[in-house]
Amino acid sequence: MKNKKPNKAVEAAPSPTAGERINRFMAHCGLCSRREADQWIVDGRVLVNGKKINQPGIKIMPTDKVEVDGKLVSMQSETITLVYNKPAGLLCSRKDHKNRPLIYSRLNVPANVQSIGRLDMDSEGLLLLTNDGDLAYQLTHPSFQIPRQYRVRVAGELTLETIARLRNGGIDMGRDERSVPWDLTIDSESRGHCWITVTLKQGRWREIRRTLEAVEHPVRRLIRTRFGPLKLDEEMPAGAWRELTAKELRSLKSMVKVAARPK
Repeated sequence: MKNKKPNKAVEAAPSPTAGERINRFMAHCGLCSRREADQWIVDGRVLVNGKKINQPGIKIMPTDKVEVDGKLVSMQSETITLVYNKPAGLLCSRKDHKNRPLIYSRLNVPANVQSIGRLDMDSEGLLLLTNDGDLAYQLTHPSFQIPRQYRVRVAGELTLETIARLRNGGIDMGRDERSVPWDLTIDSESRGHCWITVTLKQGRWREIRRTLEAVEHPVRRLIRTRFGPLKLDEEMPAGAWRELTAKELRSLKSMVKVAARPK
C-alpha cells in the first residue's frame, strides 16, 4: 500500500479562504476524524509549511506541506476498512504514557488506519478501523444516529423502576452530563447479576459504565455486538481481524447515506 509522494514544500502561509479545509484534508489522509483534527490543531500538533497553526478553519492548497507530530502528511492511495474483535485489556490508542498494551501493537496495519470511535480498555467486541476519514466522521458524529449495540453483564438484578429510568434517560452520569434514553432489553437474570442488551445512537466516554454505576449496578462485562448494519462474527475469536467484504462495506455506506438525508 504505497502512498503518493508528498508535494514539494512551499514556504508560504496557509490561506484562510482558498483551497481545502485542513481538518478535511487530514481526514482524507486517514489520520483522524475532522473533530479530532480540530483538536490536534488546537493542541499545536500540526504545522503548515513549517509553521504551527492554531485555527481549525484554515484552508490549504495542494502545494502546502502539512506535518503532524513532526511527520509529513500525504494523501493515501488506497482506503482500508477493518473489523476487529477487540479483547479486553487493550487501549484504542497509538500512544500511552503509562505504557499499557495497545490494540495497534496487535494489528499489522498502516499508521493512518485509526479506530472508528473507541472501546475502553475493559470493553471488548466489534471495533471498526479505517483510513477513510469521511467514513469515520459519518459513523461517529451524533447527527448521523448510527446505532451501536452492546451486551452487558450487570451486577445485581434490575428492578422495573431502574429499567424505566434507564429507558427514560436523564440520569446524572457526572461531568455535567445526563444519559440519553436507552433501547434496553433484559436477556437473562440469575442470582447476583443479569445480562442486558443496550442500543445507543451516539458514543460518549464510558456512557454505559457511568450510567449503570449511577444506578448502583456496575458493569462486570461489556461487549459491543453490532455497529450499524454489521454484527460481531461469532466465528471470529477475540483478537482476530479482517478487512470488510465488499458487501459489508456497501451496507455500511448505504446506512450512512440514508442517515444523511434531510429528515
